[in-house]
Amino acid sequence: MIILSFLFFLLLFVVVGVASAFFRHKNNADYLIAGRSVKPWLVALSAVATNNSGYMFVGQIGFTYMYGLHSIWLMIGWITGDFLSSLFVHKKLRQQSEKEKSLSFAATLSEWGGQNYKYLRFIGGIITILFLGTYAAAQLNAGSKALHVLFGWDYAFGAIIGAAIVLLYCMAGGIRASIWTDAAQSFVMIIAMVLMVVVGVNEIGGLSAFTEGLHNVSPDYMNLFPPANDFGGALGPALFVLGWLFAGVGVIGQPHIMVRFMALDNPSHITRTRAYYYAWFTTFYVMTIIAALVARLLITDTGSFDAELALPTLAEQLLPSVLVGLVLAGLFAATMSTADSQILSCTASITNDLWPNKKFGYMANKIATFAVTLIALAIALSGNKSVFALVLIAWSALGSAFGPLLIVRSLKQNVSELVSVAMVLGGIGGMLVWRSYGLNDITYEIAPGMLTGFVIFGVSKAIGALSSSAKDDAADTQKQGKTA
Repeated sequence: MIILSFLFFLLLFVVVGVASAFFRHKNNADYLIAGRSVKPWLVALSAVATNNSGYMFVGQIGFTYMYGLHSIWLMIGWITGDFLSSLFVHKKLRQQSEKEKSLSFAATLSEWGGQNYKYLRFIGGIITILFLGTYAAAQLNAGSKALHVLFGWDYAFGAIIGAAIVLLYCMAGGIRASIWTDAAQSFVMIIAMVLMVVVGVNEIGGLSAFTEGLHNVSPDYMNLFPPANDFGGALGPALFVLGWLFAGVGVIGQPHIMVRFMALDNPSHITRTRAYYYAWFTTFYVMTIIAALVARLLITDTGSFDAELALPTLAEQLLPSVLVGLVLAGLFAATMSTADSQILSCTASITNDLWPNKKFGYMANKIATFAVTLIALAIALSGNKSVFALVLIAWSALGSAFGPLLIVRSLKQNVSELVSVAMVLGGIGGMLVWRSYGLNDITYEIAPGMLTGFVIFGVSKAIGALSSSAKDDAADTQKQGKTA
Protein backbone atom coordinates (compact mmCIF):
# COMPACT_ATOMS: atom_id res chain seq x y z
CA MET A 1 0.00 0.00 0.00
CA ILE A 2 2.88 2.39 0.73
CA ILE A 3 4.34 1.70 -2.67
CA LEU A 4 0.99 2.12 -4.43
CA SER A 5 0.32 5.43 -2.67
CA PHE A 6 3.83 6.66 -3.40
CA LEU A 7 3.60 5.67 -7.06
CA PHE A 8 0.17 7.32 -7.39
CA PHE A 9 1.55 10.72 -6.39
CA LEU A 10 4.62 10.30 -8.55
CA LEU A 11 2.33 9.46 -11.47
CA LEU A 12 0.34 12.61 -10.68
CA PHE A 13 3.48 14.74 -11.02
CA VAL A 14 4.40 13.06 -14.27
CA VAL A 15 0.91 13.63 -15.69
CA VAL A 16 0.99 17.32 -14.71
CA GLY A 17 4.42 17.76 -16.28
CA VAL A 18 3.59 15.92 -19.48
CA ALA A 19 0.28 17.83 -19.79
CA SER A 20 2.29 21.04 -20.11
CA ALA A 21 3.46 19.76 -23.49
CA PHE A 22 0.03 20.70 -24.89
CA PHE A 23 0.85 24.36 -24.19
CA ARG A 24 4.43 24.36 -25.36
CA HIS A 25 5.96 26.08 -28.35
CA LYS A 26 8.86 24.28 -29.94
CA ASN A 27 11.46 26.99 -29.52
CA ASN A 28 14.31 27.71 -27.14
CA ALA A 29 12.63 30.62 -25.34
CA ASP A 30 9.66 28.44 -24.42
CA TYR A 31 11.81 25.46 -23.40
CA LEU A 32 14.19 27.48 -21.19
CA ILE A 33 12.07 30.38 -19.89
CA ALA A 34 8.42 29.50 -20.74
CA GLY A 35 8.16 32.46 -23.08
CA ARG A 36 8.04 34.80 -20.05
CA SER A 37 4.35 33.99 -19.65
CA VAL A 38 4.04 32.39 -16.18
CA LYS A 39 1.39 33.72 -13.77
CA PRO A 40 2.47 35.17 -10.38
CA TRP A 41 1.02 32.38 -8.22
CA LEU A 42 2.72 29.73 -10.35
CA VAL A 43 6.05 31.56 -10.17
CA ALA A 44 5.70 31.82 -6.38
CA LEU A 45 4.78 28.18 -5.73
CA SER A 46 7.45 26.98 -8.15
CA ALA A 47 10.13 29.13 -6.49
CA VAL A 48 9.07 27.87 -3.03
CA ALA A 49 9.22 24.23 -4.13
CA THR A 50 12.59 24.78 -5.80
CA ASN A 51 14.01 26.61 -2.78
CA ASN A 52 12.59 24.11 -0.26
CA SER A 53 14.41 21.15 -1.66
CA GLY A 54 15.70 17.89 -0.29
CA TYR A 55 17.79 20.15 1.95
CA MET A 56 14.60 21.14 3.80
CA PHE A 57 13.03 17.69 4.07
CA VAL A 58 16.29 15.90 4.81
CA GLY A 59 19.08 18.32 5.82
CA GLN A 60 17.08 20.93 7.76
CA ILE A 61 15.06 18.30 9.61
CA GLY A 62 18.24 16.42 10.44
CA PHE A 63 19.91 19.58 11.76
CA THR A 64 16.92 20.52 13.93
CA TYR A 65 16.61 16.93 15.19
CA MET A 66 20.21 16.98 16.39
CA TYR A 67 20.67 20.55 17.66
CA GLY A 68 17.25 21.81 18.67
CA LEU A 69 15.38 25.09 18.60
CA HIS A 70 18.26 27.33 17.60
CA SER A 71 17.85 25.98 14.06
CA ILE A 72 15.04 28.54 13.87
CA TRP A 73 17.72 31.10 13.05
CA LEU A 74 18.36 29.30 9.80
CA MET A 75 14.75 30.13 8.92
CA ILE A 76 14.81 33.70 10.25
CA GLY A 77 18.13 34.53 8.61
CA TRP A 78 17.30 32.80 5.35
CA ILE A 79 13.85 34.36 4.84
CA THR A 80 14.97 37.82 6.00
CA GLY A 81 17.98 37.88 3.66
CA ASP A 82 15.89 36.51 0.80
CA PHE A 83 13.19 39.14 1.36
CA LEU A 84 15.56 42.12 1.62
CA SER A 85 17.38 41.27 -1.60
CA SER A 86 14.09 40.65 -3.42
CA LEU A 87 13.00 44.24 -2.82
CA PHE A 88 15.43 45.63 -5.39
CA VAL A 89 16.76 42.66 -7.42
CA HIS A 90 13.91 40.49 -8.72
CA LYS A 91 12.05 43.09 -10.76
CA LYS A 92 15.22 44.49 -12.33
CA LEU A 93 16.43 41.01 -13.23
CA ARG A 94 13.10 40.30 -14.92
CA GLN A 95 13.24 43.58 -16.83
CA GLN A 96 16.83 43.09 -17.99
CA SER A 97 16.28 39.51 -19.13
CA GLU A 98 13.43 40.66 -21.36
CA LYS A 99 15.28 43.73 -22.59
CA GLU A 100 18.33 41.71 -23.62
CA LYS A 101 16.23 38.68 -24.73
CA SER A 102 18.51 36.45 -22.66
CA LEU A 103 17.58 32.83 -21.93
CA SER A 104 20.01 32.07 -19.11
CA PHE A 105 20.97 33.63 -15.80
CA ALA A 106 24.62 34.13 -16.75
CA ALA A 107 23.61 35.70 -20.08
CA THR A 108 21.42 38.24 -18.29
CA LEU A 109 24.30 39.24 -16.01
CA SER A 110 26.78 39.51 -18.88
CA GLU A 111 24.44 41.53 -21.13
CA TRP A 112 23.10 43.83 -18.40
CA GLY A 113 22.58 47.35 -19.72
CA GLY A 114 23.37 46.39 -23.31
CA GLN A 115 26.92 45.20 -22.61
CA ASN A 116 28.45 42.02 -23.98
CA TYR A 117 30.82 40.47 -21.44
CA LYS A 118 31.73 37.22 -23.18
CA TYR A 119 34.29 36.07 -20.64
CA LEU A 120 31.89 36.69 -17.77
CA ARG A 121 29.20 34.76 -19.61
CA PHE A 122 31.48 31.79 -20.26
CA ILE A 123 32.81 31.67 -16.69
CA GLY A 124 29.29 32.09 -15.31
CA GLY A 125 28.12 29.18 -17.46
CA ILE A 126 30.93 26.93 -16.23
CA ILE A 127 30.18 27.79 -12.59
CA THR A 128 26.47 27.12 -13.11
CA ILE A 129 27.09 23.72 -14.66
CA LEU A 130 29.69 22.68 -12.09
CA PHE A 131 27.83 23.61 -8.93
CA LEU A 132 24.24 23.11 -10.06
CA GLY A 133 25.18 19.69 -11.40
CA THR A 134 26.52 18.78 -7.95
CA TYR A 135 23.45 20.34 -6.33
CA ALA A 136 21.11 18.28 -8.53
CA ALA A 137 23.00 15.14 -7.57
CA ALA A 138 22.42 15.99 -3.90
CA GLN A 139 18.67 16.17 -4.54
CA LEU A 140 18.65 12.74 -6.17
CA ASN A 141 20.66 11.45 -3.22
CA ALA A 142 18.07 12.88 -0.79
CA GLY A 143 15.25 10.99 -2.48
CA SER A 144 17.20 7.76 -2.49
CA LYS A 145 17.73 7.97 1.28
CA ALA A 146 13.99 8.01 1.88
CA LEU A 147 13.35 4.95 -0.27
CA HIS A 148 16.16 3.13 1.48
CA VAL A 149 14.76 3.61 4.98
CA LEU A 150 11.15 2.87 4.03
CA PHE A 151 11.51 0.03 1.55
CA GLY A 152 15.00 -1.25 2.19
CA TRP A 153 15.85 -0.58 -1.44
CA ASP A 154 19.38 0.12 -2.54
CA TYR A 155 20.33 3.79 -2.38
CA ALA A 156 20.89 3.82 -6.13
CA PHE A 157 17.30 2.86 -6.93
CA GLY A 158 15.72 6.06 -5.59
CA ALA A 159 18.20 8.24 -7.46
CA ILE A 160 17.46 6.39 -10.71
CA ILE A 161 13.67 6.76 -10.24
CA GLY A 162 13.99 10.49 -9.53
CA ALA A 163 16.26 11.09 -12.51
CA ALA A 164 13.95 9.15 -14.85
CA ILE A 165 10.83 11.08 -13.78
CA VAL A 166 12.55 14.46 -13.99
CA LEU A 167 13.92 13.64 -17.41
CA LEU A 168 10.52 12.48 -18.66
CA TYR A 169 8.58 15.65 -17.94
CA CYS A 170 11.46 18.06 -18.62
CA MET A 171 11.84 16.58 -22.09
CA ALA A 172 8.09 16.91 -22.58
CA GLY A 173 7.60 20.54 -21.61
CA GLY A 174 10.89 22.13 -20.55
CA ILE A 175 10.74 24.72 -17.79
CA ARG A 176 6.95 25.03 -18.12
CA ALA A 177 6.68 21.37 -17.09
CA SER A 178 9.09 22.04 -14.24
CA ILE A 179 7.02 25.01 -13.00
CA TRP A 180 3.70 23.18 -13.28
CA THR A 181 4.96 20.15 -11.40
CA ASP A 182 6.58 22.44 -8.81
CA ALA A 183 3.16 23.94 -8.07
CA ALA A 184 1.60 20.48 -7.63
CA GLN A 185 4.56 19.39 -5.53
CA SER A 186 4.23 22.49 -3.30
CA PHE A 187 0.76 21.38 -2.24
CA VAL A 188 1.87 17.80 -1.56
CA MET A 189 4.91 19.03 0.38
CA ILE A 190 2.97 21.25 2.75
CA ILE A 191 0.17 18.69 3.22
CA ALA A 192 2.79 16.10 4.15
CA MET A 193 4.39 18.44 6.70
CA VAL A 194 1.11 19.50 8.32
CA LEU A 195 0.05 15.87 8.52
CA MET A 196 3.25 14.88 10.32
CA VAL A 197 2.97 17.75 12.81
CA VAL A 198 -0.69 17.13 13.70
CA VAL A 199 -0.39 13.36 14.05
CA GLY A 200 2.97 13.59 15.82
CA VAL A 201 1.89 16.13 18.47
CA ASN A 202 -1.25 14.07 19.11
CA GLU A 203 0.87 10.92 19.53
CA ILE A 204 3.08 12.70 22.10
CA GLY A 205 0.03 13.69 24.14
CA GLY A 206 -0.77 17.24 23.06
CA LEU A 207 1.01 20.58 23.02
CA SER A 208 1.84 20.69 26.74
CA ALA A 209 3.44 17.24 26.68
CA PHE A 210 5.25 18.18 23.47
CA THR A 211 6.73 21.35 25.01
CA GLU A 212 7.67 19.63 28.27
CA GLY A 213 9.32 16.74 26.47
CA LEU A 214 11.50 19.06 24.37
CA HIS A 215 12.83 20.84 27.45
CA ASN A 216 13.82 17.46 28.90
CA VAL A 217 15.93 16.42 25.89
CA SER A 218 18.99 18.32 27.12
CA PRO A 219 19.73 21.55 29.03
CA ASP A 220 20.36 23.61 25.91
CA TYR A 221 18.15 21.82 23.35
CA MET A 222 15.44 24.51 23.54
CA ASN A 223 17.80 27.47 23.81
CA LEU A 224 16.87 30.09 21.25
CA PHE A 225 20.49 30.93 20.43
CA PRO A 226 23.31 28.49 19.67
CA PRO A 227 26.07 28.13 22.26
CA ALA A 228 29.15 30.33 21.86
CA ASN A 229 31.72 28.27 19.98
CA ASP A 230 35.42 28.06 20.68
CA PHE A 231 36.40 30.44 17.85
CA GLY A 232 33.59 32.98 17.90
CA GLY A 233 33.36 33.27 21.68
CA ALA A 234 30.64 35.65 22.75
CA LEU A 235 30.11 36.60 19.10
CA GLY A 236 29.40 33.00 18.14
CA PRO A 237 25.58 33.25 18.14
CA ALA A 238 25.62 36.55 16.22
CA LEU A 239 27.99 35.13 13.60
CA PHE A 240 25.81 32.05 13.28
CA VAL A 241 22.75 34.21 12.52
CA LEU A 242 24.75 36.48 10.20
CA GLY A 243 25.84 33.48 8.15
CA TRP A 244 22.26 32.42 7.53
CA LEU A 245 21.21 35.98 6.72
CA PHE A 246 23.77 35.91 3.92
CA ALA A 247 22.48 32.48 2.92
CA GLY A 248 19.09 34.10 2.34
CA VAL A 249 20.64 36.93 0.34
CA GLY A 250 22.41 34.20 -1.63
CA VAL A 251 19.05 33.13 -3.13
CA ILE A 252 19.60 35.77 -5.82
CA GLY A 253 22.75 33.91 -6.87
CA GLN A 254 20.88 30.64 -7.52
CA PRO A 255 20.15 30.41 -11.28
CA HIS A 256 17.56 27.64 -10.86
CA ILE A 257 15.45 29.84 -8.54
CA MET A 258 15.93 33.20 -10.22
CA VAL A 259 14.95 31.84 -13.63
CA ARG A 260 11.44 31.45 -12.19
CA PHE A 261 11.22 35.21 -11.69
CA MET A 262 12.70 35.74 -15.15
CA ALA A 263 9.77 33.69 -16.51
CA LEU A 264 7.13 35.92 -14.85
CA ASP A 265 4.52 37.24 -17.28
CA ASN A 266 4.90 40.90 -16.31
CA PRO A 267 7.51 42.75 -14.18
CA SER A 268 4.72 44.77 -12.57
CA HIS A 269 3.40 41.56 -10.97
CA ILE A 270 6.50 41.06 -8.83
CA THR A 271 4.88 42.44 -5.63
CA ARG A 272 2.00 39.99 -5.88
CA THR A 273 4.43 37.18 -6.59
CA ARG A 274 6.48 38.13 -3.52
CA ALA A 275 3.39 38.02 -1.29
CA TYR A 276 2.47 34.50 -2.42
CA TYR A 277 6.08 33.35 -2.17
CA TYR A 278 6.87 34.45 1.39
CA ALA A 279 3.51 33.42 2.84
CA TRP A 280 3.97 29.87 1.53
CA PHE A 281 7.69 29.76 2.29
CA THR A 282 7.31 30.83 5.93
CA THR A 283 4.45 28.42 6.59
CA PHE A 284 6.36 25.49 5.16
CA TYR A 285 9.58 26.31 7.03
CA VAL A 286 7.76 26.54 10.38
CA MET A 287 6.09 23.18 9.77
CA THR A 288 9.48 21.66 8.93
CA ILE A 289 11.04 22.75 12.23
CA ILE A 290 8.07 21.54 14.29
CA ALA A 291 8.08 18.18 12.47
CA ALA A 292 11.78 17.76 13.31
CA LEU A 293 11.12 18.50 17.00
CA VAL A 294 8.29 15.97 16.98
CA ALA A 295 10.66 13.40 15.51
CA ARG A 296 13.20 14.10 18.27
CA LEU A 297 10.70 13.02 20.93
CA LEU A 298 9.35 9.99 19.10
CA ILE A 299 12.63 8.61 17.71
CA THR A 300 14.87 8.28 20.74
CA ASP A 301 17.55 5.91 19.44
CA THR A 302 19.98 8.71 18.54
CA GLY A 303 23.12 6.61 18.84
CA SER A 304 23.01 4.79 15.50
CA PHE A 305 20.19 6.76 13.88
CA ASP A 306 20.83 8.89 10.77
CA ALA A 307 19.12 12.18 11.59
CA GLU A 308 18.62 12.93 7.89
CA LEU A 309 16.17 10.01 7.79
CA ALA A 310 13.99 11.40 10.60
CA LEU A 311 10.96 12.32 8.48
CA PRO A 312 10.45 9.03 6.61
CA THR A 313 11.23 7.04 9.76
CA LEU A 314 8.64 9.00 11.72
CA ALA A 315 6.06 8.60 8.97
CA GLU A 316 6.52 4.85 9.00
CA GLN A 317 5.98 4.75 12.78
CA LEU A 318 2.92 7.00 12.97
CA LEU A 319 0.88 6.85 9.80
CA PRO A 320 -1.20 4.31 7.92
CA SER A 321 0.38 3.01 4.75
CA VAL A 322 -1.54 5.28 2.37
CA LEU A 323 -0.37 8.40 4.21
CA VAL A 324 3.21 7.12 4.48
CA GLY A 325 3.15 7.07 0.70
CA LEU A 326 1.95 10.68 0.72
CA VAL A 327 4.79 11.81 2.99
CA LEU A 328 7.34 9.97 0.92
CA ALA A 329 5.89 11.55 -2.21
CA GLY A 330 6.21 14.94 -0.51
CA LEU A 331 9.89 14.31 0.15
CA PHE A 332 10.43 13.08 -3.37
CA ALA A 333 8.51 16.09 -4.68
CA ALA A 334 10.91 18.41 -2.87
CA THR A 335 13.96 16.74 -4.37
CA MET A 336 12.55 16.58 -7.89
CA SER A 337 11.27 20.17 -7.88
CA THR A 338 14.83 21.35 -7.28
CA ALA A 339 16.67 18.81 -9.42
CA ASP A 340 14.59 19.52 -12.54
CA SER A 341 15.18 23.28 -12.18
CA GLN A 342 18.92 22.79 -11.78
CA ILE A 343 19.15 20.45 -14.74
CA LEU A 344 17.32 22.94 -16.97
CA SER A 345 19.54 25.80 -15.75
CA CYS A 346 22.58 23.71 -16.67
CA THR A 347 20.98 23.08 -20.06
CA ALA A 348 20.58 26.83 -20.61
CA SER A 349 24.23 27.40 -19.72
CA ILE A 350 25.46 24.69 -22.07
CA THR A 351 23.49 25.94 -25.08
CA ASN A 352 23.63 29.69 -24.38
CA ASP A 353 26.71 30.53 -22.31
CA LEU A 354 29.53 28.21 -23.35
CA TRP A 355 29.13 29.08 -27.05
CA PRO A 356 27.37 32.47 -27.01
CA ASN A 357 27.93 33.10 -30.74
CA LYS A 358 26.49 29.74 -31.79
CA LYS A 359 22.73 29.31 -32.12
CA PHE A 360 21.59 25.92 -30.89
CA GLY A 361 18.23 24.55 -31.94
CA TYR A 362 15.34 23.23 -29.87
CA MET A 363 16.50 19.62 -30.11
CA ALA A 364 20.00 20.54 -28.94
CA ASN A 365 18.51 21.78 -25.67
CA LYS A 366 16.76 18.46 -25.16
CA ILE A 367 19.98 16.57 -25.81
CA ALA A 368 21.78 18.79 -23.28
CA THR A 369 19.03 18.07 -20.72
CA PHE A 370 19.48 14.35 -21.23
CA ALA A 371 23.27 14.61 -20.83
CA VAL A 372 23.09 16.77 -17.67
CA THR A 373 20.60 14.38 -16.07
CA LEU A 374 22.90 11.41 -16.68
CA ILE A 375 25.88 13.27 -15.23
CA ALA A 376 23.93 14.32 -12.12
CA LEU A 377 22.76 10.74 -11.65
CA ALA A 378 26.33 9.46 -11.97
CA ILE A 379 27.48 11.90 -9.28
CA ALA A 380 24.61 10.85 -7.01
CA LEU A 381 25.45 7.16 -7.44
CA SER A 382 29.16 7.63 -6.75
CA GLY A 383 29.07 10.16 -3.89
CA ASN A 384 28.62 9.46 -0.21
CA LYS A 385 28.60 12.91 1.37
CA SER A 386 25.57 14.03 3.32
CA VAL A 387 22.85 15.94 1.54
CA PHE A 388 23.25 18.87 3.92
CA ALA A 389 26.97 19.28 3.19
CA LEU A 390 26.59 18.99 -0.58
CA VAL A 391 23.81 21.54 -0.72
CA LEU A 392 25.57 24.03 1.57
CA ILE A 393 28.75 23.97 -0.54
CA ALA A 394 26.89 24.43 -3.84
CA TRP A 395 24.57 27.08 -2.41
CA SER A 396 27.40 29.13 -0.91
CA ALA A 397 29.48 28.88 -4.09
CA LEU A 398 26.67 30.14 -6.35
CA GLY A 399 25.57 32.83 -3.90
CA SER A 400 29.15 34.06 -3.43
CA ALA A 401 29.80 34.08 -7.17
CA PHE A 402 26.69 35.80 -8.52
CA GLY A 403 25.02 37.52 -5.56
CA PRO A 404 27.33 40.54 -5.10
CA LEU A 405 27.51 41.24 -8.84
CA LEU A 406 23.73 41.07 -9.24
CA ILE A 407 23.26 43.42 -6.28
CA VAL A 408 25.64 46.09 -7.58
CA ARG A 409 24.11 45.75 -11.05
CA SER A 410 20.62 46.23 -9.61
CA LEU A 411 21.87 49.33 -7.79
CA LYS A 412 22.84 50.77 -11.21
CA GLN A 413 26.58 50.60 -10.61
CA ASN A 414 28.87 50.40 -13.63
CA VAL A 415 31.13 47.35 -13.44
CA SER A 416 33.77 46.52 -16.02
CA GLU A 417 34.13 42.98 -17.32
CA LEU A 418 37.47 42.56 -15.53
CA VAL A 419 35.99 43.60 -12.19
CA SER A 420 32.87 41.47 -12.81
CA VAL A 421 34.98 38.36 -13.40
CA ALA A 422 37.13 39.20 -10.36
CA MET A 423 34.01 39.52 -8.19
CA VAL A 424 32.66 36.15 -9.37
CA LEU A 425 35.93 34.24 -8.94
CA GLY A 426 36.93 36.13 -5.81
CA GLY A 427 33.61 35.33 -4.15
CA ILE A 428 34.09 31.62 -4.74
CA GLY A 429 37.73 31.83 -3.70
CA GLY A 430 36.89 33.60 -0.43
CA MET A 431 34.23 31.00 0.33
CA LEU A 432 36.56 28.07 -0.36
CA VAL A 433 39.42 29.51 1.71
CA TRP A 434 37.08 30.12 4.64
CA ARG A 435 35.76 26.58 4.44
CA SER A 436 39.16 24.94 3.90
CA TYR A 437 40.43 26.39 7.19
CA GLY A 438 37.38 25.11 9.05
CA LEU A 439 36.16 28.63 9.75
CA ASN A 440 32.62 27.67 8.73
CA ASP A 441 32.32 26.59 12.37
CA ILE A 442 32.24 30.32 13.14
CA THR A 443 29.82 31.37 10.42
CA TYR A 444 28.44 29.90 7.20
CA GLU A 445 31.02 30.43 4.45
CA ILE A 446 28.65 32.27 2.11
CA ALA A 447 29.05 35.39 4.31
CA PRO A 448 32.82 35.83 3.79
CA GLY A 449 32.40 34.68 0.18
CA MET A 450 29.88 37.40 -0.66
CA LEU A 451 31.79 40.00 1.37
CA THR A 452 34.89 39.21 -0.71
CA GLY A 453 32.94 40.07 -3.85
CA PHE A 454 31.78 43.37 -2.37
CA VAL A 455 35.33 44.21 -1.20
CA ILE A 456 36.67 43.63 -4.72
CA PHE A 457 34.02 45.96 -6.11
CA GLY A 458 34.76 48.58 -3.43
CA VAL A 459 38.51 48.44 -4.08
CA SER A 460 37.95 48.81 -7.83
CA LYS A 461 35.76 51.86 -7.26
CA ALA A 462 38.37 53.40 -4.95
CA ILE A 463 41.15 52.79 -7.49
CA GLY A 464 38.95 54.25 -10.22
CA ALA A 465 38.25 57.35 -8.12
CA LEU A 466 41.96 57.85 -7.35
CA SER A 467 42.87 57.39 -11.00
CA SER A 468 40.22 59.88 -12.07
CA SER A 469 41.40 62.36 -9.45
CA ALA A 470 45.01 61.98 -10.60
CA LYS A 471 43.98 62.61 -14.21
CA ASP A 472 42.05 65.71 -13.16
CA ASP A 473 45.04 66.99 -11.21
CA ALA A 474 47.31 66.38 -14.17
CA ALA A 475 44.90 68.17 -16.49
CA ASP A 476 44.68 71.13 -14.13
CA THR A 477 48.48 71.32 -13.89
CA GLN A 478 48.80 71.21 -17.66
CA LYS A 479 46.14 73.91 -18.03
CA GLN A 480 47.89 76.13 -15.49
CA GLY A 481 51.18 75.67 -17.31
CA LYS A 482 49.66 76.74 -20.60
CA THR A 483 48.07 79.77 -18.94
CA ALA A 484 51.40 80.78 -17.44
